[in-house]
Amino acid sequence: MKPRKPIKPPPLPLHSKLRFVLISMASIFFLALFSLLLFFSLSSASYHRPSPPHFTKPRSKPPSPKPSLASIPLEIHQACKATRYPATCEASLVQSSHIPPNPNPTQIIDSAMWVSTQNLKTAQSMVQAILDSSAGNPNRLTAAKNCLEVLHNSEYRISSTADVLPRGKIKDARAWMSAALLYQYDCWSALKYVNDSQRVNQTMAFLDSLIVLSSNALSMMVAYDVLGNETGSWKPPMTERSGFWEGVGGAGLGYNGGFPSGLKADVTVCKSGGCNYKTVQEAVNVAPDNERVRRFVIQIKEGVYEETVRVPLEKRNVVFLGDGMGKTVITGSLNVGQPGISTYNTATVGVLGDGFMASGLTIQNTAGPDAHQAVAFRSESDLSIIENCEFIGNQDTLYAHSLRQFYKSCHIQGNVDFIFGNSASIFQDCLILVRPRQVKPEKGENNAVTAHGRTDPAQSTGFVFQNCVINGTDEYMALYYSKPKVHKNFLGRPWKEYSRTVFIHCNLEALITPQGWLPWRGNFALKTLYYGEFENSGPGADLSNRVTWSSQIPAEHVFTYSVQNFIQGDEWIPTSS
Repeated sequence: MKPRKPIKPPPLPLHSKLRFVLISMASIFFLALFSLLLFFSLSSASYHRPSPPHFTKPRSKPPSPKPSLASIPLEIHQACKATRYPATCEASLVQSSHIPPNPNPTQIIDSAMWVSTQNLKTAQSMVQAILDSSAGNPNRLTAAKNCLEVLHNSEYRISSTADVLPRGKIKDARAWMSAALLYQYDCWSALKYVNDSQRVNQTMAFLDSLIVLSSNALSMMVAYDVLGNETGSWKPPMTERSGFWEGVGGAGLGYNGGFPSGLKADVTVCKSGGCNYKTVQEAVNVAPDNERVRRFVIQIKEGVYEETVRVPLEKRNVVFLGDGMGKTVITGSLNVGQPGISTYNTATVGVLGDGFMASGLTIQNTAGPDAHQAVAFRSESDLSIIENCEFIGNQDTLYAHSLRQFYKSCHIQGNVDFIFGNSASIFQDCLILVRPRQVKPEKGENNAVTAHGRTDPAQSTGFVFQNCVINGTDEYMALYYSKPKVHKNFLGRPWKEYSRTVFIHCNLEALITPQGWLPWRGNFALKTLYYGEFENSGPGADLSNRVTWSSQIPAEHVFTYSVQNFIQGDEWIPTSS
């Protein structure tokens, strides 16, 4: 049988042809307009990470024509040289129509933040769609909820940055924008583990371009702070590995300050009755919202409180005042082995509100050493002070997630990456103990004390340990001395590409290996991280066999890591009388 010839449709009447042409032209016009509006969202600028599972990233739509150099204002061209993605920076600012004529540096940075915010709102809508379609999928549901929370935090921090930048509070601006960028990456990372649909995959691709835009804004902020008002001198962000140091001045590393004395309780918590509340969370719930001056002191009397505690973003200046380490104990056991639970959600105590303080208590996660990630304390509270507190867990004990934190005279126990996050945190006079890891710990293990997660060289984050002791619990040291060659302990390993951790004037006991530091995977981050040591003591402080990619901090630059320079502590940590 011969194939049938296709039947030609009858010719259209003249009026139908005209209508068809008009509709086609209108469609082309609106499609072009729509593509232009989505330029920022679907930018083809690269931001390389490991490929997500299940799907490869979809190709982004072709970007709008790159503006010619002649069409780019000189101020924008020079400012964008400070970024890691200058072409995307220039195109996004020129096409935003938000930048004024002859802009000054802060107006350019403000416009870059505006571009980021507009795309952030779109990302929130995309994640909401994922949430709405995730009934019956507990892991994806949790990831989407966490995404929405961290994107809300990102939006709040960008808004706060835009508020203080024109008033000259550049260190605050940098700290908050660093956190905003981190939260966007956190959303991307959460979705990576539940990437089982095209919708999730497209949202991750969108978040990639959003991260680039936020990185550009932060990089220009750093250049403005470090290199001044003349954009012609601006350069991309540099780190200690490239010979760049910040805040080299200062009278010394010591700082005589910490948790304030003489605080009076606003409410009390106790197990036995006779107090205002029986649970810590009930007391947190009655704290005033958005209190910017006065502290709200919660006295938590001796006892074991089995609960999960959350201090939300609007609860500022909340203080936990316990009866002492080992006496006031807040305990939980959430871990990632449970359905719908992520590392972020496992925290026994999680704090978002700025100005949080705690003293005289123990926070623990009792999930066993075989339960993997199980956080005791998670903090993303800016300007937080933790003194005389104890944190006990196994893997991921202390999640110093973001912003500026100060830990003094604390005890921290764990084994795998048990101090981790992407905050700017100083640990002063702390006792840091490795505890047994496996169910059968005599087999041996590799433990890393820290896993810092800086993802961008412009982020003003890192872990600083001053006058701390790094040792093992009595139980662990008995295991260690029984077979030292199989029990290996390292100061840290690079969780993310620009990981930064330093140990200064610390006592490193025998359990620290001669190599000192552990790779994460192959050569990942070994050329971009900064791991430094300065005048440490003890048998684990011998530098002769350290890995080649770690550093000795030059004496003239050690003040970069002082309380005053690194976290601006002299502006917010009360001085001791």
